[in-house]
Amino acid sequence: MKSVGVAIIGCGFAGNFHSNAWVKVYGVDVKLVCACDNDIKRAEALKEKWNYKYAEADFDKVLQDPEIDVIDIALPPFLHIPFAEKAIRAGKHVICDKPLTGYFGKEGDELPVGDKVPKSRMYDTILEEMETFAKVVAENDSKFMYAENYIYSPAIVKAAEILRKKKSRVIYMTGECSVHGSTSPLSKDWNLVGGGSIMRLGSHPIAGVLYLKQVEAEVRGYDIKPVSVVADCGKIVRSFPEETKKHILSKFNDVEDFGNLTITFSDGTKANILSTEHYMGGIQNNIRVVTNDGVVFCNMTPPNNMSTFFMDEENLDDVYINENLRCKTGWNNVFVAEEVLRGYTGELQAFAEDIAYDRKPESGIDIALLTTKIMYAAYVSAEEGRRVDL
Repeated sequence: MKSVGVAIIGCGFAGNFHSNAWVKVYGVDVKLVCACDNDIKRAEALKEKWNYKYAEADFDKVLQDPEIDVIDIALPPFLHIPFAEKAIRAGKHVICDKPLTGYFGKEGDELPVGDKVPKSRMYDTILEEMETFAKVVAENDSKFMYAENYIYSPAIVKAAEILRKKKSRVIYMTGECSVHGSTSPLSKDWNLVGGGSIMRLGSHPIAGVLYLKQVEAEVRGYDIKPVSVVADCGKIVRSFPEETKKHILSKFNDVEDFGNLTITFSDGTKANILSTEHYMGGIQNNIRVVTNDGVVFCNMTPPNNMSTFFMDEENLDDVYINENLRCKTGWNNVFVAEEVLRGYTGELQAFAEDIAYDRKPESGIDIALLTTKIMYAAYVSAEEGRRVDL
C-alpha cells in the first residue's frame, strides 16, 4: 500500500475538519505526522485529538521532515500563497484551503481597506501575484491541490457523472452558499480575509459551477471559459439600528455581508451565485444545473436524512445539530456525516490518491486561479456598476 505523510498547518476550525477527513481515507496509508500552529497549545490539542505524531510551531522545521509528503494548509487566506510557495520550493506537495488568495492591504493604503482601496487596484494586484505563483507551481514537480470541497461532494460528483453520461448541454446554473454568521473572528476585516460574503462563501459555488462547465467542455470536446462578470454586493445590516440586531450573529466592518454575481461563459450560458452572511436558518449549500434535457439539484447542506424536534435545549449544549444554528428547539435538519456530504472526505481521499499514484488533481491550480479572478472581477463590477470582461 502506498503511504502519504501529512502535516496540517493551522489547527483551528478547518484543521479539525481536514483531520476528521484524513482519518477516513482508505486504500492509501495516511500517516498523520505533524500538527503545526503558531499557537503550540492549539497544535498540541489537535495532535492529541487526531493522533498526529508530533506538534510543532516552527513551519521551517516541518518542511525539513522527510517523512512529510504533503503540506495541508488550513490557515487564513492572507497566508495561503506565502506558505504554499515555501512548501513547493521545499519539494512538498501542497493542499491549499479556499480561497487561494486575495487583497489584504499594502503599505500606504488608507484604512479601512475594504472601504477605501479601489477594487480595480485590488484586482490588478492579485492578478499579478497569482501569475507569479502560477509560475512557481509550473516550474516545480510538487502537486498543487485546491481544497474546494464542493467539487468532491457526493452530489457534485454525481452531477458530473450525469453530465458525462448524458452529454447534456447546460443552459444555466444557480449556486448558493449562505450562513448565519462566521466561525472565524478574522472575518469582519478585509485586511485579514480579503473580502466578505463573495470571498468567504461565494468562492464555493463559483468553483463548483466552473468545475461542472469544465466537465461539460471535456465531454463535448471544446473549450468553455468564463468571459464576463456582473455583480452587486452590500453591507446591509451595518446600517441597522442596534435594537434590530438581536439575532445577528456576526458584526462585519469593511466587508460585504451580501453578494450576488452572474458569470457569462463563452458558449453564452450563465451561472448566478448568491452568498449571504445572515441566513437565519443556519446554512445553505447548493447548486442547481438546468440542462437541455433535465434539471440536477445538488443540495450539500442542510441534509434531509435526519430531523429532530425538541421542546427545550436541556442537555444539548455539546450536541452538534447544524452549523451556526443557535436554536435547537422545534424542527431541525441534523447534520449527519457532514464531512462526507460537504465533500471533505472525498476531497482528501482524492488528494491522497493523486499523490500516491501521481495523478493530476480534479481541483488544481487552474480552478484556484480562475475562482479568485472571478471574485475580484465581481468586486470591481459591484463598485463601478459595470460588466467586467475577463
